[in-house]
Amino acid sequence: MGRETFSHLRVKLGKTQKELARLLGVSLKAVQSYEQGWRAVPIHIERQLYFLAVSQRGDGRNKRKDCWVLKKCVHKKDCPAWEFQAGHLCWFLNGTRCECTIDKKWREKMEICRNCEVLTSLL
Repeated sequence: MGRETFSHLRVKLGKTQKELARLLGVSLKAVQSYEQGWRAVPIHIERQLYFLAVSQRGDGRNKRKDCWVLKKCVHKKDCPAWEFQAGHLCWFLNGTRCECTIDKKWREKMEICRNCEVLTSLL
C-alpha cells in the first residue's frame, strides 16, 4: 500500500492521524511515517485499514459483490470465502482459491487483491 492510498483511506474514514493510530493500535508517529512515505505500511496494518474502510457504512453506492460471481469461480466450494459466505471479504481471508492465492504469503496475496475488482469495488 502506498502513502497516497493510506492517506486517502484515513480521510475517507474521517479520522485524524491520532484517531487512526488508536484504531490501528500503532503510534501517531507510525501513522505520520506511513503518510509521508518514510516507512512502508506493514501488511497487517494495510489489511486492517482496508477492513475498516469496507466496514464503514457509506452512501449506499458500494454494493456487496461476491468474488465467486465476479470471477465466475469454479473452485468456490473449496474456498473459505464461499464456506463463510464472505465473497466480498475474500481479500481478508487466508486460503482463498482465487488467482492461485491459496499458497501465497500475505504480501503476495495482497499484491493481487489490491488490483482485484472485488476489493476495489468496495473502496
